[in-house]
Amino acid sequence: MAQEQINTHSDGGSDEEGTGQEAGQVNVNTAGTDDLLDEIDSLLDNNAEEFVRSYVQKGGQ
Repeated sequence: MAQEQINTHSDGGSDEEGTGQEAGQVNVNTAGTDDLLDEIDSLLDNNAEEFVRSYVQKGGQ
């Protein structure tokens, strides 16, 4: 699952220097998501029909 970190500066004071992040900058960790998507992609390349069959709804499920 992706993680999101948002830093804002709202006290009206001077900007902090040396933090390395500007106000409103977003850091997203996508390493785990990329790995998961790669795994799904390779599965679909090999067994797309079987994958779809396993998710077909039966009897209103």
